[in-house]
Amino acid sequence: MNRTPPLSPGGRFETGRLYLRLLAPEDALALLDYRQRNRAEHAPWEPVRGEAFFTAEAQQAAIRGFEDESATDRAYSFGVFHQPDGLLIGTVRLSHIGRGPFQNAYVGYSIDAAYGGRGLMTEALRECLRIAFGPLGLHRVQAAIIPRNVRSLRVAEKCGFVRIGLSPRYLNIAGVWEDHILFALTSEDFG
Repeated sequence: MNRTPPLSPGGRFETGRLYLRLLAPEDALALLDYRQRNRAEHAPWEPVRGEAFFTAEAQQAAIRGFEDESATDRAYSFGVFHQPDGLLIGTVRLSHIGRGPFQNAYVGYSIDAAYGGRGLMTEALRECLRIAFGPLGLHRVQAAIIPRNVRSLRVAEKCGFVRIGLSPRYLNIAGVWEDHILFALTSEDFG
């Protein structure tokens, strides 16, 4: 059964210093700029990306895929925009949404290196969790983080995620099968 998507395209979720909204076709060039600005900084934490990934066409195609996923309630890809200038400074993605008795999603996030260390990613993730546990009606959100990614671990901890285990060789990141610490947060524990 396909649910009607609980989020409408163009809706903004304000936090004060930033806002989140679903990425849309008009964001393709901003997303490309964001990815190019942060290519070296993000490379240790992402799958290997070929040159074709860093093109406007690839970002447009990705956003079309994001729209299809949100239209069918499978994933939601948010841009994190800085207030008041509207610069795209990060992304937060709820993916692999499971409905029925599970009501679960996985979360991934990234921030512009120039904006790190200011608590903005924590602010963005908290807002994403409010959306997940509010309009999306999820019960649980999970995250998987490479143990040496100290900044990402700190963001998850500040948002209340609880470590639930270690998964050896969990994902192929930067060409290597990396261990990941698994985290979870339920709606009852989010606050």
